[in-house]
Amino acid sequence: MPESFLIEHLDRLLTSFFSLVGRDLILRDGNIEEQTRTLFHTPRVIVSHGIEDDPILNYGNKAALYLWEMTWDEFVQTPSRKTAEPIDQAEREQLLKRTRNNGYIDDYSGIRISKTGKRFKINRAIVWNISDAHGAYCGQAAAFDTWQFMPPQVQSDVSINIQ
Repeated sequence: MPESFLIEHLDRLLTSFFSLVGRDLILRDGNIEEQTRTLFHTPRVIVSHGIEDDPILNYGNKAALYLWEMTWDEFVQTPSRKTAEPIDQAEREQLLKRTRNNGYIDDYSGIRISKTGKRFKINRAIVWNISDAHGAYCGQAAAFDTWQFMPPQVQSDVSINIQ
């Protein structure tokens, strides 16, 4: 992903958040390159995806990469839907539709899954639409700073044979 795209994308992400939510996501001191570094290192999880038919993640800060247990290259090639288990994908679609219609939501909680299968519950996430300077839709982003890891699901291979 070219650095120029990333800088422009993060400026749209930050500006869209402020426009919709009415406050800054991070302190916007310094130039956009400094803000990009601040966003990457903030302890709050920040993720975004594009506008493809099956949206691909196009940003994850250091906290997101840790939580989903991916490298940058893996993360930005991952379809956004793969961050949720198949059973939770319908709920995820409703969330994205509600966000698309309302501009943003600030009450999302749900289960997500890392690359290695660790499940975690997101609490009180803000999800918002990203737009460019002309108001054209460019994708969606989410931010949250509260989550808890879930116990592993127990699957039984035990079968009972009654004769």
